[in-house]
Amino acid sequence: MELTKFMIRIVDVSIKDHYATISKMMDGLHAHEKALFDKASEWKYIEASYMRHVIDTQEKEEGTCLLALDEAEPVGFIFGYAYEEEDSRTEDYKGLELYVSDGFVAASHRRLGVYKQLNDALENKYIAEGIRRIVRFTLSSNLRMQKFLGHAGYQPVRLQYEKWLKPDGSLDELGFTPT
Repeated sequence: MELTKFMIRIVDVSIKDHYATISKMMDGLHAHEKALFDKASEWKYIEASYMRHVIDTQEKEEGTCLLALDEAEPVGFIFGYAYEEEDSRTEDYKGLELYVSDGFVAASHRRLGVYKQLNDALENKYIAEGIRRIVRFTLSSNLRMQKFLGHAGYQPVRLQYEKWLKPDGSLDELGFTPT
């Protein structure tokens, strides 16, 4: 898997065993989301609870965290897990689906195909296990990810609308910065 001058190796890791590395990358992910959406929380306020969530999810849902390494340097990750929707599903699909929860690539390695390699490796693992539906979310202002997803075969199916209110009940305008 050679990219320009980088040799990327992808390894399956335990988030618990690589806590500091994954947390540092999650910090970068959340900083990016904060730049796109002003209501996104800063990582320092949610780190403990969110890391507990992904560790628990990896263990209970047999989730997969793939880490991209340039030599020994971690440069990106992707995390997803298989789950079965409860019986209130409104689609015809039955069975497990893959939810791609989080992913990030260091600025030094962006636009080199690292995220595509991580995404392909994650999808291929679950497709080989019989997954036939993959679900993911992105911010409406994250135009770069939307373009990536379109090229990767994803289609928007649902739009989630949110209404945020101030303590007095008045409308709180949302701040988006498209990229």
